[in-house]
Order: sequence, then structure tokens, then C-alpha cells
Amino acid sequence: MPSALMGIKVVDLSRMLPGPYCSMILADHGARVIAVEDKRLQADGMFPSQVNRNKQHMTLNLKTDRGKAIFHRLIADTDVLIEGFRPGVTQRLGVDYDTIGKIKPDIIYCSITGYGQTGPLRDRAGHDVNYIAEAGVLDLIGETDRSPVIPGVQIADIAGGALNAAVGILMALYHREQTGLGQFIDISMTDGAAALLSLPMFFRNTTGTPFRRGDAILSHRYACYNVYKTADGRFLSIGALENRFWENLCRFLKMPGYGPLQYDDSRRREIIEAFGAAFEQKTLAQWEKALAPLDVCWAPVKTMEELASNPHFKDRQMAVDIPDKDGNKVTGPGISIKLERTPGSIRTPPPAFGQDTTDILKELGYTDNDLKTLVENNIV
Repeated sequence: MPSALMGIKVVDLSRMLPGPYCSMILADHGARVIAVEDKRLQADGMFPSQVNRNKQHMTLNLKTDRGKAIFHRLIADTDVLIEGFRPGVTQRLGVDYDTIGKIKPDIIYCSITGYGQTGPLRDRAGHDVNYIAEAGVLDLIGETDRSPVIPGVQIADIAGGALNAAVGILMALYHREQTGLGQFIDISMTDGAAALLSLPMFFRNTTGTPFRRGDAILSHRYACYNVYKTADGRFLSIGALENRFWENLCRFLKMPGYGPLQYDDSRRREIIEAFGAAFEQKTLAQWEKALAPLDVCWAPVKTMEELASNPHFKDRQMAVDIPDKDGNKVTGPGISIKLERTPGSIRTPPPAFGQDTTDILKELGYTDNDLKTLVENNIV
């Protein structure tokens, strides 16, 4: 079946997680993605190879004139360029938007940085924990009156950076389709993290009181939206925000008197403790069986290891076996964007570092003798 981005060529200069995750989304949906890295900076497997599925990978030293010349030739028929350097680095390398725009005027050029291209923090180094801390997100994660808890998934890197970059690129491609014009996209992971605060800000503005960690309507304050321990030491999540769900749950647990007291602040601790005591009477598996027929918002707290055997995710193809560079099957996330007419697909495993360098250079017109010279001079 045709893919949504078939015919789009993407060159990805980024490292780490945000840029490669963004270009993986584009590659999953048919774009030809060429990841370009300097072999002197090889990460030695520190970052997940799975985000390079469906891509080609080449090495190139952009600090040399010949390396820049190769890159400029590579970019001549490219639609999208993604980079994740700190502001100013691409200018020093000669691959900044102004330079590349002279070679390919209609290029979509996406820069993903920690703090953006402008502002007093633009040059500060950082990682996901720093971005969510600066944006006010980390302060909301954890228990009341205890230290903030660093989440186990990278919120700013993926939700703030990679996903916003993918959306921005698709918007820019649509605009180019209408006007023929390329453009520069400035993605700040910290901006993206801050933008996730829309609902907490709404509640703050509505109630007039600041949010406290672990003590908000969607964060442990009330029994209807909470996490409870089960008899076997596992956990169960309850999200019965709407009163009809809450009433159903109260009746099932034989506590109908709590139905009208869902958001009663004078009784909330009492209700949380009562629900906690009730849920500790059965194992997680027993609760799954008991709650399954009910119209109540609930879910077991599953481990990441349980994802692959989860019937729902197996049906949705969200845990798939992907061969690594050695041919071994490893479980990885599937494709979350389900398009009916142009579905994404996992076509090729993640390439080895620099695996496609020779093929890409030959495609650009370089001969075997050229390749030998480029290797000898550490250009590729």
C-alpha cells in the first residue's frame, strides 16, 4: 500500500532521542530518511537503535571542506533537514538555514534544541530532566511535600520535542505544497513541555489556587482519580472523574454513601483510605476480572515487560519484533499513528553505524577511487 510521505526525502543531522524519534515517525510513514553522523562521535549504542528503523545511515565529517561539499550535494534534492545542535553550531559547520536555503530554497529546515533559538537560555546545555524542570512540569510529578520524581519516559524529548517537530514539519510541507516556499522551524523542548500545562493552568485559573504536587484533581487529591495497592503488591488506577462512573464504582464496592461525596474536601482522606483498604483485599488479577464488566474508568498498572503479551497491544500491533543489526529479534514499539489508506510500516531494521555511506555516495556520483580517498582522509 502507498505510504503517506512517499517521495519525501529527509536528512537528519540530529543525535540522541528527539530528532531521531521525529525522523522515525516520518520514516515509518514512507519518507526516505538518511541519518548523517560523524564517525568520530559514534555513540556506541548509548541511545536506542530502534529509532533508526526504516532509515539509512551514513558517516560524514562536516568539519572538513570536502565533507561540507558532500553534504551540500546530498541536500540538493532534500525536502526536510532536521538538526539538534545548540544554536550557532550549524553556522560554524556551514550547514545553517541561510546557507542551505541558497542550495535548496524550498527546504523545510527543523532545528530541535533544549531552549530554542532565542531567549536568555538559548545557549544552556541540558537534558530532559532540565527541560521539564524549567518548564514547571517536574514540579507537578510526585507526592505532596516530597521531592519531585523524574519520570521514566522522556516527556520533553518526545512530547515536547520530537512530536512537535513532526507536526511542524508536516505543517510546513503542506504550506510548501500551497505556496512553493520552504521555511525554518524552531522547536524548543522546553517550550513543548510548557505547552503541556494547559489543563493545570486552566484549573489554577478556575480555582484561583496554585497547583501542589500530588494534590490536584488529576493527581491523587480525590479517591476517584487515584492509584491503589492490591493484595499482591501490584497497583490499580482509578479515573472515575464523571459522577456516573464514580457512582458505579461506589455501588460495586458497597460504599454507595460516598457517591454524593466525590469531591467533598472534608471527607476526601476518609474516602481514599476506605478505597485503599478495599482494593488491598484482592490481587490485581482478581480486580481485573471483577472490574472488567463495569462501566468504570480503571486500568491495571502494568509493567513495560507486560506490554508484549498484552492482548490489546498485540491486536493493535504496538509491541513488535524488530531485527537488530546482528539479526536478533528485539521487541520495540509499533506504529501508533493508524492511517487507513496510507498506513505506516516497519520495512527495514535499524542500520549499523555508517552502513549506507558507500551506497549514498555512489548515488551522489562519487566513484570507488573517490570513496577510497574520502575514507583515507577521514571525511567519511
